[in-house]
Amino acid sequence: MTARDKQLVRESFVELQEVSGPLSLLFYGRLFGVEPGLRRMFSEDMAAQGKKLMEMLAAAVQGMDNWAALKPALREMGHRHTGYGVQPAHYDLVCDAMVWSISQALSGGADAELKQAWRALVDQVGQAMQGVEGDCGASPLM
Repeated sequence: MTARDKQLVRESFVELQEVSGPLSLLFYGRLFGVEPGLRRMFSEDMAAQGKKLMEMLAAAVQGMDNWAALKPALREMGHRHTGYGVQPAHYDLVCDAMVWSISQALSGGADAELKQAWRALVDQVGQAMQGVEGDCGASPLM
């Protein structure tokens, strides 16, 4: 991620924290709309799931400048997700759903630069969860 990407993510995350409930609903609604089979991987308590999602996003935003310290926890989370049935292709779906949801949740929307900044972060999280380095593809969370 570039310094500009980090700045854009940090600035927009302030607003996203204020709408964390609606953001998580947008995200899971979009994700399950695109791939309904993923719903079975989640508990019925989507409010708790949404809180976990926002905690993970907060940790990723706060850890952007010290990624090495965050990677082991993300890798462990990736191991757990593999146990739930998460496949590598799901990371692209999650990233797309997250970037779409963020652009919907922000009061001013999100331009291409902001979407790319968030895509870079979410892709980086997905890479760490999978234990891989480099690009995850053109359409890269969680």
